[in-house]
Amino acid sequence: MATIVVGFSSCNNDKLQEVQTSYETITVTKTDIELPYKFSARMKGQNDVTITPQVNGQLTRICVTEGQQVSRGQTLFVIDSRNAQADLQSAQANLQAAQANLQAAQAQANSAKLEYESNKNLYDKQIVSNYTLENSLNIYRQAQAAVTQARASVKQAQAAVSQARVNLSFCTLTAPVSGMIGEIMVRTGDQVSPATQLTIVSGNRQMEAWFSVPESILEAGVAEGIEQSTKNAYIAQLPDVTFVMKNGTEYSHKGRVSSLTGVVDAATGSLACKATFPNPEGQLYSGIQGSIVMSFAEKGVMVIPQNAVVRLQDKSLVYKVKSDSTATAVDVTVEDTGNGKDFIVTSGLNVGDRIVTTGANNVTEGQRVLFPEVAKKK
Repeated sequence: MATIVVGFSSCNNDKLQEVQTSYETITVTKTDIELPYKFSARMKGQNDVTITPQVNGQLTRICVTEGQQVSRGQTLFVIDSRNAQADLQSAQANLQAAQANLQAAQAQANSAKLEYESNKNLYDKQIVSNYTLENSLNIYRQAQAAVTQARASVKQAQAAVSQARVNLSFCTLTAPVSGMIGEIMVRTGDQVSPATQLTIVSGNRQMEAWFSVPESILEAGVAEGIEQSTKNAYIAQLPDVTFVMKNGTEYSHKGRVSSLTGVVDAATGSLACKATFPNPEGQLYSGIQGSIVMSFAEKGVMVIPQNAVVRLQDKSLVYKVKSDSTATAVDVTVEDTGNGKDFIVTSGLNVGDRIVTTGANNVTEGQRVLFPEVAKKK
């Protein structure tokens, strides 16, 4: 009901004067508004790397702990390297033997060349026979073939040494990226192989939040085979996004949408999106869940205060003020703006309509809600 103000006149015995005041009202207009949308999201390190060994062996040392921040190149695990060292020594010995064989083959080839050249001179002077010349030429050719084979053996031995050195280096596992150590799946003394997952290093200097956005929210055509340059331009003009953790805490650094997939999920009608966040203090961890808050501009919409809407079972009612200052209930359809104070009206009202705001819950159908102001006595 309308607010009643009762006053008494001074210095006389006038009767009580009852003054009725108007309800608060607004005139419906169209305006632009930013709507915050929330999407469930999961964080992932930009460079999450699974650490697995590339050689078989016994784990002799674990150099890090779970949750430890590590730098790129820092030692994480050490595998027993005795077999690898023995293989390297054997390969080096084989290389030395191959190099010695090459030197001997080259010496024999040089000697055979001199012998052939000497016999050729003698043959030209008709001192030795053609048989002697051909025999020395065959010996020279055989010596050259032996040199070629010895060189191939040296290259093969060099490759074996290089591989042995690589295998030895595989016994020390280092961090491929700077980041945080996840769960360590093994213990010192375990036998490990290339199939064994040791841990994950989460490259958490930059974090990626993965979430899904309904296609209807995005600009028309973004998911429909447009050129990449057009999509990049659309992504560039999107607003900054906020990450809100499950406990309601808002992450202090803003993120940016960095990619949109080009395929709409047929079941959900949404696109997978990725937003990138800086993580200088290491507050974000790979795998944590929360919400991405992204604001989209709605232009030319009717916005009314939430206190103007009366909920009645499954209906939303607004009291519109008619020309005779009485109120009539109007069934409206509204959408929440997410700001906790306004609704967007999608049907039921027109621009220029006047509606009751504060006190709408107390208004009844046909009640007068506007009264002229009473002039004050001088």
